[in-house]
Amino acid sequence: MNIAIIVLLALLAAVNLFLLFRKKEDNGIKDFSDFMIKNQSEMQGRLSQLSEIQQDSQAKLNKNIQEQQSLLINMVNERLNNVSKDLGTGLQKNSEKTFETLQSLGERLAKIDVAQKKISDLSEQVVSLQEVLSNKQARGAFGEIQLNDLVTSILPPSSYDFQVKLSNDKRADCVLKLPNPPGDIVIDAKFPLESYQALRNAETDREILEAKRFFRDSVQKHVKDISEKYIIAGETAESALMFLPSEAIYAELHANFVEVVENSYKAKVWIVSPTTLMATLNTVRAVLKDSRMREQAGVIQKYVGLLTEDITRLDKRVEKLSTHFDQAGRDIEDIKKSSGRITGRADKIEAIQLGEEVDVAIGIENK
Repeated sequence: MNIAIIVLLALLAAVNLFLLFRKKEDNGIKDFSDFMIKNQSEMQGRLSQLSEIQQDSQAKLNKNIQEQQSLLINMVNERLNNVSKDLGTGLQKNSEKTFETLQSLGERLAKIDVAQKKISDLSEQVVSLQEVLSNKQARGAFGEIQLNDLVTSILPPSSYDFQVKLSNDKRADCVLKLPNPPGDIVIDAKFPLESYQALRNAETDREILEAKRFFRDSVQKHVKDISEKYIIAGETAESALMFLPSEAIYAELHANFVEVVENSYKAKVWIVSPTTLMATLNTVRAVLKDSRMREQAGVIQKYVGLLTEDITRLDKRVEKLSTHFDQAGRDIEDIKKSSGRITGRADKIEAIQLGEEVDVAIGIENK
């Protein structure tokens, strides 16, 4: 504000000087000192006015500054209160969320501990299973148990036997009792695990070639043994089943060893896995049901004939009974007529005893 006053004073001085020289040139009469005194008094008046204006402006400016300062303080206080409130709410929510997260984390850790224990138990079971499968006899027992579970869960007890000794002194794992044809079908469990693992572990071309030969020979040997031991003319069916208790071995065999499967067909030995054996057993169950129905068809027909005779006899007896009912109805009507005549005559006799004149009919009806 002071700079503005100085600038105004400078401008006024310049104007006065300009007017001074202008008047000096025009008039040339008035004294220069008088003119300066007059201008000086005018300048002092104007300065007084400018000072008053400055004071008013300064007062208004101070008032505006105070108002703005008060408004700013209120806004800052309000913002601080809102921030404090939001901060408190946020801290409370974060605390609750943190507590929930920790609680959920504790529950998950407990579940993880349980899962870890189950995994440990499963690992022990897997190790035990590996030990079982590494032993040839235990591996054979594993296949027989799986075969037993499948057969017993699908077929009725009268349609199978386990560990059956045949006429050639060979013992079959399972025999399905089917009517002729086809006759009894033998199922033998085989588990060529060693050759399959060798095939899975082979890396070089030579190892792969040797493993394939080993696997092929193992399966073909099992097929040959089953064909020679468990297909007996006149005692068993013309074919037998070789049960592989592993879907992986069954898939490998049908995917990469088609010639082995074809040779098994020629030997009339059908290779089955747990899944395909279930389908086969369901088919056998349907065949057994149909056979039982055919066996019982004659008995059912006999009883149907007897039932027809009983119905005919019952019709005759009902007709005869109906005739008796008709005769009984006629007899009841005759009895009613006789009873009516007896009652009428009794009334006439009673009238005669009382001395009343009654016309008595000579003729008497006997009906």
